[in-house]
Amino acid sequence: MTHQAISVSTPTIGIARRATYQKITTKKRLPLIITIVLCLMAGAMFSLSLAPYKLWVLAIFSPMVLYACLVSEDGAGRAFWMGQAYGFGLWAVGAFWLYTSIHEYGNIAMWLALIMIAVMACIMGLFHAVMAWVFVRFMGRQPLAFASLWVIQEWTKTWLLTGFPWLFVGYAFTDLAWLTSLAPIFGVFAISFVAVLFGASVVEVFRQKLGFLCISVFLVLFAVLMWFIAPKWTTPTADKLSISLVQGNIPQDLKWLTEYRHETLNIYAQLSKSEWGQDVVVWPEASIPMFQDEAWTFIHEMYAHAQTQGATWVMGIPYKDIENYNPAKRDYPHLYNSVLVLGQDSDGLYKKQNLVPFGEYVPFEGMLNILPDLAGMQNMMSYSRGDDTQKPLLVKNQPMGPAVCYEVAYPDTTRKNAKDTQFLLTVSNDAWFGTSAGPLQHLQMVQMRSIETGRWFARATNTGVTAFIDDKGRIVSQAPSFVPTVLRGEVLMMTGTTPFMRWGSYPILALCFLLIALSVIVRRQNRYDASHELYYQGDGVRD
Repeated sequence: MTHQAISVSTPTIGIARRATYQKITTKKRLPLIITIVLCLMAGAMFSLSLAPYKLWVLAIFSPMVLYACLVSEDGAGRAFWMGQAYGFGLWAVGAFWLYTSIHEYGNIAMWLALIMIAVMACIMGLFHAVMAWVFVRFMGRQPLAFASLWVIQEWTKTWLLTGFPWLFVGYAFTDLAWLTSLAPIFGVFAISFVAVLFGASVVEVFRQKLGFLCISVFLVLFAVLMWFIAPKWTTPTADKLSISLVQGNIPQDLKWLTEYRHETLNIYAQLSKSEWGQDVVVWPEASIPMFQDEAWTFIHEMYAHAQTQGATWVMGIPYKDIENYNPAKRDYPHLYNSVLVLGQDSDGLYKKQNLVPFGEYVPFEGMLNILPDLAGMQNMMSYSRGDDTQKPLLVKNQPMGPAVCYEVAYPDTTRKNAKDTQFLLTVSNDAWFGTSAGPLQHLQMVQMRSIETGRWFARATNTGVTAFIDDKGRIVSQAPSFVPTVLRGEVLMMTGTTPFMRWGSYPILALCFLLIALSVIVRRQNRYDASHELYYQGDGVRD
């Protein structure tokens, strides 16, 4: 009798078990097109959290929207397209300043420049697309896993295919000292982690899971506590340098014209005429628009003025590897975007390590011949990368860590250059990007690098933003943009080492990888337990 009951009821029980499992695992979800539009808008609005708008609350809300869409999603494939939409919106709007470089200075037709921006946004959007796919497929919808994956995708953008480390969540909070107190310890990625985790935890509150909110609130309180009690990782010495930052405001479309070279050099010479009494006079990136062997006469003339009054002259100049000249090809194998230091008790040459795509080198340059409309980009100068073991430059017997333009966006490059130095200097030419948000976003990154390293930063640019930034990331003084001018200021020499300078991003990355591994294990265990519970509930023997 018992056997008959089992044989009769088994199919029914199997159907009930499958129905129960389907009921448990199926979530209410919006149509895919709606979630894609929501994610696209969320990604696009993120740029408003950065300079010049600085609506930092959007840096929490924007990832929060993506998380809310993903936690109600079962299909990893659908999640991929949500992440792709978010990333496309993020880059198409947040990095639209590249259009100026490509169209106006790369001589690319407007329609093709817009297509290139769209292609770039699609490619960069893959970072969020893969993140979303992995999250839904393996992570089990946990805020800690989401925040960890977010940090990993930001970090990946610092090295994959030479990297494009822009639009990080952490930069939105540069002016919030209570949160940036984490930066000298763990770097900008820690700030991204806390902000994304907090936003995801707010979503969990509405899903009636308060534990994650407690975790994120704890991290915020920890950041506030560190603001009050954290030790001073770096302290000023008795030394300081008076520095003049010369801003020539040379139009980018004239800068590299041979017939305009004399005018460019004359502008900088005239602006500097009354500045040689300062300890240091700084000319920005590529302020001398020719290679060193072509400019020796002018360099010696300016150096004589500096020597007369005991000043150190720091200049941005293209550098040609003369020693490795190839007579057969009549070519120099390596050209560098460099910083040269000349003066009493001052010396050094720094070669830029990280180059900006489409500004200093053209990705996949060998493929340009395929499309005639891209031929204009071959006229853009292509530099080589400097070695990553270069020593600090010496300025008035003070070791200085240099950074040229775009490479200040790389947290670990800057912190390596900051080791064994007492102050930092960056030279830049953001004229490539006109009046767009690009130069102001760039300045935010310099502020974050100051906080991470506990060092003052002097920033000399061609058109702006020229500024002095203290060891807390605060802008001490700033010159107006797009005018020829000189910004004078004093920079304090700092001693000491922050934990971030010592360990870099490795601690926060290790934590994120650990949390991801634990999330995968918990997800698999929960699935195993759920399947067994359903099995025993469905196959129990009936009397």
